[in-house]
Amino acid sequence: MSRIRVRFAKLGKVRWTSHRDVARMWERAFRRVQLPVAYSEGFSPRPRLSFGLALPTGCESVAEYLDVEVAGDGVDVDVRLLPDRLSAALPAGVDAVAAAVLPPGSPSLQEVVDSCTWRWSAVAAEGGLPPGEDDLAARAAALLAAPTAVVTRARKGVETTDDIRPGILDLRVLGSVACPESRDSGESGGDPSPAVWVEAELASKPRSLRPAEVMAALSPGLEERDVRRTHQWILRDGARREPLTVGAPDVATAAPHAWERAS
Repeated sequence: MSRIRVRFAKLGKVRWTSHRDVARMWERAFRRVQLPVAYSEGFSPRPRLSFGLALPTGCESVAEYLDVEVAGDGVDVDVRLLPDRLSAALPAGVDAVAAAVLPPGSPSLQEVVDSCTWRWSAVAAEGGLPPGEDDLAARAAALLAAPTAVVTRARKGVETTDDIRPGILDLRVLGSVACPESRDSGESGGDPSPAVWVEAELASKPRSLRPAEVMAALSPGLEERDVRRTHQWILRDGARREPLTVGAPDVATAAPHAWERAS
């Protein structure tokens, strides 16, 4: 058997689809394009798929990954055509943008991804004051300079306190924009909510840090909107690279409409 790594985007209303439902979408897509997917053994065989870091429900991404095992050595699969074929078999908002056959013995996505780059808009929480770009930039600089950043989060009904500062690898304010209250509301007109765009590189080990936790450390009066994962990174010897680079000579690239929507 061989493994094929697929990079895909998840944009628009489909961001509210759960990780489990996204996995089912891919299973159906592989059947539709007749990819010779390998199956597990046992009473209830399942397609041998493995995903990278789970994307929180409600977040978009242009850098999601999955590995699929195929029967044989994969030479019969034209990976250069695979992204277009898969995108046509997937629901609107989910697009394959690259694919490549992995070398034998390649580690899993869960093992190798060390950090992710996120981008989101910071807006005032209900009853809060609109964010100021200069104030938020000063808060971001202070957070990066601080030795600790303790936040409280609820997990399975239990509140825990964590120091998230080691997981904030980079944090910067990109600038101010006007942000609609909801991109899915279908409404037009009215006054947009002032927002400030923020970008951060957050560690995924020993656990994945999320933008909501960074916002809690930055300001309790703000909340994140339009959250999008833009990169996943493998860090080795001070350098970083992506699990699958779009545009590399040996990697298929397709689904340009996904990137147009992501711009």
